[in-house]
Amino acid sequence: MAEILEFRVPPGNGRTLLVLGLESDASEHALHLTFSAFGLLHSVRLHRNAPVAGPGYHAFVKFYSARDASKAQQACNGRSLFQKTAVKICICTRQRALAKQTLPLNSYKSQELANYYLGFNGWSSRIVTLQNISGFEDDEKEGGGTLPRQHNSKYLCVQELSIPRYGIYTRGIGVAELHVNPSQEFLTAFRNAQKFAVQQALSDAFRKILFIILENGKLAVEYSCPEKDPIDCLSEEELRGHIQITELSFSQLDPLGEEEIL
Repeated sequence: MAEILEFRVPPGNGRTLLVLGLESDASEHALHLTFSAFGLLHSVRLHRNAPVAGPGYHAFVKFYSARDASKAQQACNGRSLFQKTAVKICICTRQRALAKQTLPLNSYKSQELANYYLGFNGWSSRIVTLQNISGFEDDEKEGGGTLPRQHNSKYLCVQELSIPRYGIYTRGIGVAELHVNPSQEFLTAFRNAQKFAVQQALSDAFRKILFIILENGKLAVEYSCPEKDPIDCLSEEELRGHIQITELSFSQLDPLGEEEIL
């Protein structure tokens, strides 16, 4: 049966292993080395046992692929792995309610997933436009007058993602806004806003892509938007002109990217 991977935080259901019986010298690094042999990992979280459970640790190891998680569980359950005593490993099948609202992967995680399945040369990206859309606002003091002016460092980025082998070309949009007090360095704030906008745009472009892992292990890649995104239909000149003359609302975009959840 084919398995679909999205550029989103993978839901824990069927993709997360609970590792029990870890000794006091266990580490996230050792867990990562052991389980990454079975597939790409999204996260490894090591926790101290509650007092009622006795000394030691337990861990949550999250894969992108449920198939890889199942292989790891079957191969490692009841083995000592990197310690003297055997561990018990089970697949987490109870999905949290929050998992239904999966978040997009951040830029780093998106590139990691793409590199794993496509190879470092299997995709590329380029910035189509990076615009300063900052403004100045004065805040009114109580009883009249104004407070020191605060500068909004705000950038908009459109980035194009290419996967030539599968004939896929798509774009993502990102907006980042940082509030800078007069005492702060403007140049650093501008650079950070640019960086966050670029990262957000790349994450948004990857969000439109689906990886389909077939039963024989081969990969298929598809464009996943139900209706083709308008920014993918415009030429570069039309896109730049559209951005310059249109008032866009970006209040729902998160410039900080993915939140880590189990």
